[in-house]
Amino acid sequence: VQLQASGGGFVQAGDSLRLSCAASGGTPSRDTMAWFRRAPGKEREFVSAFFRGGSSAHYASSVKGRFTASRDNAKNTMYLQMTSLKPEDTAVYYCAVGRRLILSSIGNENAYDYWGQGTQVTVSS
Repeated sequence: VQLQASGGGFVQAGDSLRLSCAASGGTPSRDTMAWFRRAPGKEREFVSAFFRGGSSAHYASSVKGRFTASRDNAKNTMYLQMTSLKPEDTAVYYCAVGRRLILSSIGNENAYDYWGQGTQVTVSS
């Protein structure tokens, strides 16, 4: 599986941005697709995930209510609509696919098998 993340950019606080993650090489319905991010000087952290192809996304508490994940199975593409962006959302955003996750592990980056190259999001105050 190859993942290509795109859509990052430089925005002002309060603005919106939509990220895309295109998957190629096959993402069977039982795969988990997720967004993670790494802020400068920090560890990579979980943002959102569709567990095993489910239609409802799970979110980190820091983004719940502001970020909305969606996926288009026909296009093998996942999206992350980010609204009310804050300077603390500044990070490199990565998409990932995991083949054999259990629900309790969706926030664990080590549980994922494939990673995209990341797209930079910078939010200015």
